[in-house]
Amino acid sequence: MTDMIDAFVVHAQNTQFSDLPDAAVDAVKTYLLDTLGVGIAGAAVPLTQAVRRSAGQWAQTGSANVWGAGGYQTTPANAAFVNGFQIHCQEYDCVHEPAVVHPLATILSALMAECDAQGEISGPEFAVSLSVAVDLAAGIGVSVSSPIKFFRPANAGIFGATLGVSRLRGFSSEHTKDALGYALAFNSGTMQAHVEGKPALPIQIGNAARGAIMACDLAEQGLPGPHDSLEGPFGYFALFEDVADPSAVLADLGKVWRVAEISHKPFPTGRAAQGGIVLMQKLRELGVKASEVETLSLTAPPLIYRLVGRPATQDMSVNYARLCFQYSGAVALKKGSVELVDFTETQLRDPDTRALGARITVIDDGSPDPAAFVPQVAVATLKDGREVEARIDTLYGSPSDPMSHEAHLKKFRTCVAFGFGETKPDLTRRLIELTDTLEALPDVSILSRLAAGMET
Repeated sequence: MTDMIDAFVVHAQNTQFSDLPDAAVDAVKTYLLDTLGVGIAGAAVPLTQAVRRSAGQWAQTGSANVWGAGGYQTTPANAAFVNGFQIHCQEYDCVHEPAVVHPLATILSALMAECDAQGEISGPEFAVSLSVAVDLAAGIGVSVSSPIKFFRPANAGIFGATLGVSRLRGFSSEHTKDALGYALAFNSGTMQAHVEGKPALPIQIGNAARGAIMACDLAEQGLPGPHDSLEGPFGYFALFEDVADPSAVLADLGKVWRVAEISHKPFPTGRAAQGGIVLMQKLRELGVKASEVETLSLTAPPLIYRLVGRPATQDMSVNYARLCFQYSGAVALKKGSVELVDFTETQLRDPDTRALGARITVIDDGSPDPAAFVPQVAVATLKDGREVEARIDTLYGSPSDPMSHEAHLKKFRTCVAFGFGETKPDLTRRLIELTDTLEALPDVSILSRLAAGMET
């Protein structure tokens, strides 16, 4: 293998705002706003209160902000933990599809907590730190050619977040490598939570974000960490992945900006369910009505079957349902979309939705690509014997089929209203304006204070 750590440390320390192409800067602004929105929305999830109470036992006071209704200040590590949970707890946060990584969930929660603590990080410096952090987190995932085994959004995300925080703190090369060594020491995250549909999944995101802050705290105090944390005999690749080769990623370093490859999530479900949701919309456009469906099949790459091909069960939890296409597909076919309000205990027990979901089957198309999301084909067999077919070759929200700016802003406004329990037009307007002019922002922490409802 290559000296990946050395290459990324140099990349993080040498990159300047002027090095970022317009596409990368635009993506930073877009997904900064999007992730703040979904993080605010996460405040309205019932489980969030339990997470906040737990975090409150670890520390009480501090300078970093927890977002959404009931926002408060705590230590940077705690704020990173809670906001990381809130960002990912509704499966609404952006994703780098080839890497199978949700980069901003871990990275933004850690970087914004650091900005809160310092209170003097400029927009350009923040944009660079976030960009190089995404380069590492997504670069790790892109380097892998074997199926995902551990929860890569957290496992790769902690390295990206640690690199970004190290940049914000102005660490030397040695201290940055020390911090990344402690990121390896803190690394954890299992797909078992995904299999069972448990909230441990977003908890792992929060833990990775907190771990990044703690790793940098330790390095700043002079504790030496392992330096070969990615490619060493017991480094990340050896322990968490089966087949990996970062050589192509390193050849593209400074040329390809991974933040510009990120995809929106138009719907609050696992990304693997979202192509199917669009196909349900297409079937509706072709005249298919839910009441007319005898059976419905979704044929897609193995990753889709693996992540959302699970059966809907009578007592399934909200977390399970977000990762179940039988449920989200049935909702989409019935009403034309899937929204935050569709994931309540009442909605999950709706008998019509459950009956329709039982007629939906997800089929593995046998693709050899373990990270493929497309193509996907939906076939509805109607009660009168007719078959209606729809197909997609790109995912809506991806760079090849992006959400419009208007749709992006609508999602953000919906998330803010959901998270605060009311529309916040002035707060929403200010967040949009400040992220749109990020390069002129002298102190990024104002975004976090606004997201916590502490400024108007």
